Amino acid sequence: MLTKRIIPCLDIKDGRTVKGVRFEGLRDAGDPVALAARYAREGADELVFLDITATNQKRTTLVALVRDVARELDIPFTVGGGIGTVQDVEALLLNGADKVSLNSAVLARPALIEELARRFGSQCIVVAADTRYNDADGWQIYTRAGTNNTGRDAVQWCREAADRGAGEILLTSMSNDGTKDGFALDITGAVSRAVSVPVVASGGAGSMQDFTHVFEQAQADAGLAASIFHFGEIGIRELKEHLRRDGIPVRL
Repeated sequence: MLTKRIIPCLDIKDGRTVKGVRFEGLRDAGDPVALAARYAREGADELVFLDITATNQKRTTLVALVRDVARELDIPFTVGGGIGTVQDVEALLLNGADKVSLNSAVLARPALIEELARRFGSQCIVVAADTRYNDADGWQIYTRAGTNNTGRDAVQWCREAADRGAGEILLTSMSNDGTKDGFALDITGAVSRAVSVPVVASGGAGSMQDFTHVFEQAQADAGLAASIFHFGEIGIRELKEHLRRDGIPVRL
């Protein structure tokens, strides 16, 4: 049985790690290089680095900061934010990223997924799906840090992304993000059943049991969280020990 992964996320703004609630009310959470080094020591399986204002500010991800973070890591490292071209992806992979996460660019031109998968391999290409629930349309896909509703159905888009060559789906429930009320088990489970590639669940983790639920009930392949790790509420080692006691396969 494949082990489930625990992935801290560094949301970066102006070179600092930040965290908010439902993508708003950001507060400082520390130096990303120091946090990356700490998480690698503590047993994180992977790390995700998201330059959360890169698309809105129409600039590329901070390559120098990516390089500095990568020097501290011996675990897989995914980078996202403002990535829109083959050249962007190549620059990040050459500077230490193992995978790249794309959102707005591939929604605007889905064929980019296929181009990148052919050039770099599907294992490098992560499609980030930011989704929010509304009563009229269900779970919809959003872009531009959650400010733009694309009108796309979340499950259908994730299935299309996987069919086009994405090697992984990073699924964030904006409705749950930062609330610590638990992952969105319904949409996570629906996407997990719809695609054949790994699904990383993001948004809402507040307790160790939340991770057990997203692995057992929603069949997620990995659980991603930020504030509970950044502010020392849950340690990665203790979380993994808890999951193992619950019968969830993890790497210790």
